[in-house]
Formats: sequence, structure tokens, C-alpha cells
Amino acid sequence: MSEYVDGLDTGASVGRVEKQYYTFGEDGQGIVLDSGRMLAPVTLAYETYGSLNADGSNAILVTHALTGDSHAAGYYSKEDPKPGWWDIMIGPGKPLDTNRFFIICANVISGCMGSTGPGSVNPATGREYGMEFPVVTIGDMVRCQRRLIDHLGVDRLLAVVGGSVGGMQVLEWSVRYPDRVCAAIPMATTVKHSAQAIAFNEVARQAIMADPKWNHGDYYGTGERPELGLAVARMIGHITYLSDESMRRKFDRRLQDRCELSFDFEADFQVESYLRYQGNKFVERFDANAFLFLTKAADYFNLENEYGNGSLVAAFSRATCRYLVLSFTSDWLYPTYQSRMMVKAMKKNGLDVSFCELEAPWGHDAFLLPNPRLDSLVTGFLDRIIAECVSGDR
Repeated sequence: MSEYVDGLDTGASVGRVEKQYYTFGEDGQGIVLDSGRMLAPVTLAYETYGSLNADGSNAILVTHALTGDSHAAGYYSKEDPKPGWWDIMIGPGKPLDTNRFFIICANVISGCMGSTGPGSVNPATGREYGMEFPVVTIGDMVRCQRRLIDHLGVDRLLAVVGGSVGGMQVLEWSVRYPDRVCAAIPMATTVKHSAQAIAFNEVARQAIMADPKWNHGDYYGTGERPELGLAVARMIGHITYLSDESMRRKFDRRLQDRCELSFDFEADFQVESYLRYQGNKFVERFDANAFLFLTKAADYFNLENEYGNGSLVAAFSRATCRYLVLSFTSDWLYPTYQSRMMVKAMKKNGLDVSFCELEAPWGHDAFLLPNPRLDSLVTGFLDRIIAECVSGDR
């Protein structure tokens, strides 16, 4: 998930919001992870927008992408220059209408935005976990989200909505907890990483681990962080979030603040300068170890192996919810053929599935940008889900 959504006119806002925290497992009985290791206690940072109705039937869980967080909409203060990462979708009158829905968004475990992760203090040692933090999976993230949903008094989610790695969480919810989900909207996502996606993540991880300041993950409290490695990792990832066309439109081969080539290794081209800016900006808000763990979780995700013994059709035989699957024409990280595969498997199980490939030139991050067609599809789908799920046909 990139940050080039800055500066958008996002329309009506939910206004000022506050990050909240939920902790479980303080008695040492937290969650047994897919790796077999116990993680306790576990804290989730989360935000909510709108109000839960009397029968608890209007709750929608929004799941964030790789480097996203719980701050999906609104502002923290009057001086806050940047709204939440999906402010274009969440708010009064928007597709995730806070006049109608109770929206929940939580930072995933292993992140660095308030939820338990490698930068958290390990109660067994009194020091930050670092690389002692257990490798977590998308399934582990979702099981922790379910604990939060229970805590908030929601028995069944009207919908789970998310793009990219957030879309993986949506799919995981739909097959892990079929009785807890009425509808699922996975966007720009996949049921498993391709070799190419794993390869990009591995190069990014190696960039971090090759930075001497990474120090095998033990850099907390030293005053030094592997900023160079993390910035390079971000630049690698950022390329996959864009598209050939979007980069051509935005940069082409234009030079940056000069009329001639420098014949050295300065940033001659605008695209070089842009990537350096994005890398440097990223290290201000993100933790290198968290990036390692999050990319590993995305690489491990494999819905068909986890639930179908290698069969995607068998995996979706567990699901009962309605699906709206969305892909984007220029997304080469999770191309449309991958969405078509999941739709085909859903339909073989007789599931209620709507699918649309949206025209968009902006690459993988298209789901984060204004798109009237996207708004219309999500709004229409949720209208139908309310009529079918809340009216009693559950």
C-alpha cells in the first residue's frame, strides 16, 4: 500500500477519531499461533466509526493492507494534515456509510502501529521481541480480530472488506468463520502469492537484513535503525504498487530539477527522486522488523492448502457468505486471472458471487484511489446484503 493518496479531496469526514486498544491474554493464555508458539498478552490497536445498532447487525470490519494501520478514516486532531488511509470510502454518505454502518478497523499483530509486534516488549525478557517475535500468519491475524469483534459485542459481521493483504484477511474470515460473516468484499487480492510476489518480498527483506544497522533485528534502544535497508525495501515494494502506465503518466523520463544528465549517481530522473522520497518517508513511520514479519505472513498465505488440501474448490466449500470480488485492470501484483480463479472456485460451490474487473490505470493501489465505479459497486452490494441478511434471510 503506497502513500500517493496524500492530498486527495476525500469529501465528508467522520471527523475527529481516537485510537483505542484491546488487550487479551494478560493471564498468559493469549493465542496459540499456527507456528505452535504462544503469544501473550496480545494488544490490538483499533478504531471505530459510526454506531453499532441495537441488534448488532450493521458491523463492517475493514482490513488493512501490508503497511496500513487502524487509522482508516477521520483525523486525530485539527492540526492533523492527513486523514485515515481509506477516508475516500468511509464516512457519511460514502460507500461505507457511517450513518448506516458501524465500521471497525484494527492494526494486525506483528505490525508496528499499536498492536503487538516485534517492537513490543517481550514479558519473558523485559526487552523488545525483535527477531524473537514469533512468525505469524494471516490466520493468526484474523483469529485475533475475532477476539476483538467478540469484545465489541458483534456476533456476526455484516461484511468484511479489504484490499491487497487486507483482501487475504477477508478471504480468511470467510472460510475460517463462515457463521460470523454475512458478506465479503476482497479487492485486488489473491488466495496465494505467486513466485514473483514472493520474490519481490524476499528481495525487500534481504535489503533490510543486509543493512549493518539491522544487527540481526536487535536495534531497539541503540539509537540506530536500519533506515537505509528499510527505505530500499519500500522502494522495491512501491514499484509493485504502481503500473507501467501510471509511472509513464506521472514521470515518463522527465529529469528532476535539471536540464541535462549528471553522469553520476544522483537522482537524474523524477521517478528516482520519487522513489527515494517514498523510501525516506516510510522509515519515519514504520519498523523494519515489522516489515519482515508482515511480508512473511503474506508469503505464507495459501487458502487452498490451509483449507482445501491443495484444492481451492474444497477450500471455499466451507464458505457460506455472499461475495463481491473486485480486481483492477492494471494490477500486475495480483492480476485479474487470480481473482477469476477464486471466483470460479466459489461458483463451483454454488456461492452467491459478484465479480467485476474495474478499469484503472494506477496499478495495484487502485483500490485506494477515487473510483465512482468502485463506489457504486460497493454501495449496491451492501444495499442488497442489508436487504437479504438483516431482513431475516441470514
